[in-house]
Amino acid sequence: MNPIEIKYFSDVLCIWAYASQARLEAIEKKYGDAIRMEYRFCSVFGDTDRKITSTWKDRGGYDGFNAHLREVGKRFGHIEIHPEIWQRTCPATSASAHLFMKSVQRSMHGAAETNGNSSGHVFGQVLDAMRMAFFRDCLDIGRWDVQCQVAEPLGIDLAAIEQCIHSGFAFASLAVDYQDAEKMGIEGSPSFVLNEGRQKLYGNVGFHLIDANIQELLRSPDPNEASWC
Repeated sequence: MNPIEIKYFSDVLCIWAYASQARLEAIEKKYGDAIRMEYRFCSVFGDTDRKITSTWKDRGGYDGFNAHLREVGKRFGHIEIHPEIWQRTCPATSASAHLFMKSVQRSMHGAAETNGNSSGHVFGQVLDAMRMAFFRDCLDIGRWDVQCQVAEPLGIDLAAIEQCIHSGFAFASLAVDYQDAEKMGIEGSPSFVLNEGRQKLYGNVGFHLIDANIQELLRSPDPNEASWC
């Protein structure tokens, strides 16, 4: 049987995606090659200053957003939130980190991007490290030098990454992600898309709900049969 395909859309600066990483890893560990996790990106923090100053205009601006994230962090024992998040360090955009990650993904394409193999595992490691660098360590992951600082210890070929960006291929891959997110009606980060778009799980979704959707697809793999999930 072909693996169950799961499209996973997220924004690297989204705290809910940061918290969901552990669930994602648990799902991958449980199902192994029975699923194919396709990492995609959506734009939530494309212009961080505009988003925060508008969305949090009447709720304390950056200070209010900082307090909100620290409160969210207390709900999840497996993540760390720097006390000066969005105060000491304010990335201008998540798009530059997404571009870097699309370069990582594309450079591993020859070895397949699925999460049942070593290349997919490394990609997940880099993405997780990128999020921790921001949320835990308060580093500006919108900057090229910080992205390199995070990725190089994980064995990423920075010359290949830079070439992928300069060639335009990384931009093209990111554009496809953003366009597909819009076409699929992705509401925000993180979002799981299963069963050829019939099932969408959005936001702070628990492990058991994700698990139940996958179990249903494994029980009824025929794409022409409507799922009761």
